[in-house]
Amino acid sequence: MSTVAGFCADEFAAVRAAFTEQVESGAELGGALCVTVNGDPVVDLWGGYADPERTTRWRADTLVNSFSITKTMTALSALLLVDRGELDVYQKVAHYWPEFAANGKADIEVRQLLSHTSGVSGWEAPIEIPDIYELESSTARLAQQPPWWEPGTASGYHALNYGHLIGELIRRIDGRTLGRFFAEELAGPLGADFHIGTGAEHFERIATIVPPEYPEFDQSLLPQDSVMFKTLFQPLLDFDMCSTPGWRQAELGGMNGHGNARSVARVQSLISNGGELSGRKFLSEKTIDLIFDQQVDGVDLAILLPLRFGIGYGLPKPETAPQVPDGRVCWWGGLGGSMVVNDLDHRVTFAYTMNRMAPGLIGSDRADAYLRAAFAAVRDSRI
Repeated sequence: MSTVAGFCADEFAAVRAAFTEQVESGAELGGALCVTVNGDPVVDLWGGYADPERTTRWRADTLVNSFSITKTMTALSALLLVDRGELDVYQKVAHYWPEFAANGKADIEVRQLLSHTSGVSGWEAPIEIPDIYELESSTARLAQQPPWWEPGTASGYHALNYGHLIGELIRRIDGRTLGRFFAEELAGPLGADFHIGTGAEHFERIATIVPPEYPEFDQSLLPQDSVMFKTLFQPLLDFDMCSTPGWRQAELGGMNGHGNARSVARVQSLISNGGELSGRKFLSEKTIDLIFDQQVDGVDLAILLPLRFGIGYGLPKPETAPQVPDGRVCWWGGLGGSMVVNDLDHRVTFAYTMNRMAPGLIGSDRADAYLRAAFAAVRDSRI
C-alpha cells in the first residue's frame, strides 16, 4: 500500500507518478510536493516516513527544516517593507543600521545584502553554531567586521548569516524580530504553517533529517583565508545540532525555517500571483520587479558554483539548476535538495521539502525529477 497521499490535478499526473516512484523505491524517505497555479494548489502531495526507522508516516502537517528555503521567506519579509516605502534597496545599509558602517562598510547597499554581494558572508573566527542563536551579539559582530571582498563585485553566498543581516534591518525599521515579523505579516495572514523560530509545541510534528553522506576530506588543505573556508567552515554546520531545541527555536532566517511544501508554496505564491492572495494585495508589481534586477552573474566565491542573483532570489542559471525554467522566474534551493520556484510567466509556484538530504549544495536528482515533471505539465497544459 502506497504511503503517498494528497491530491493532484489530472494535468499534473506525471508529478504524482514521479513522486510516488521516488517514495516507493525508497530513494525518498519522506517529503512533500506542492504546486500552485494562480495562487491555488493543483498538487498537494506527501508521503514516506518522518523518521529513518520508518515508524512514523509523513503526515499532511509534518514539518521539516527547509534550510535555505528560509532565505526566500526572509527576502519576502524585506520586500514587504520595501513595498510600504520603509526600506529602499538602493539605500546604504548604514542609513538604517549605523553601526554597520564600521571597517569600510559605509557604502554597502541593502540590495547587496539581499543578493549575497555585500562581502559579509560569515563571521570572523572564532565562532560556534550556538553562538549564532544569540541574535543581538552575533549580529553586532557582523556590523564590526570588514568585508571579505569588494562589495558588489561578486557573490559570496551568505549561507548562515543572511537572516541575521536582513533581520537586523527589519528590526531597526519595524521594531520586531524577523521571526515575529514573518509570523505576523506573512505566515499568519496567509494561514501558512511555516516558522522562523519554531515553538516547542510543534516539535512532535518535525521530521527527523537524515544528513547527506559527504566524502571525507582534510579541512586543513583548504586555504584558511579563502571566502569559501571562512563562510562554510567557521562555524561548520553540525547536522546533529539541527535537531536540537536550541536550533529549532532560534530565529535563523538564513537556514532554520520549519515548514512543508504546502506552506512554502502558499507564502511564495505571493510572488507568482502578482503580489496578491485571498483578495489581499501584499506587493505591487513594482516591488516584484526588483527581484529581477540582476545584481551578479558568475562563480560564487563561497560555494564555487555559477549563480545569478536578483534582489532576494536566485535567477535561472542552467549550469547550476538545469530544471529551473527560463523566463520571468525566481527560485532558491535548501541544503539537501528542498526547492522553491516561482514562475511569473505562468503564475506557478513549485515547492518541495524532504528529510533525506542529498549531498549537493543545490538541488538533487529527486528535485530534478519533480521539477521536470511539473514544468513539462505547465508547458503541455498551456497554463
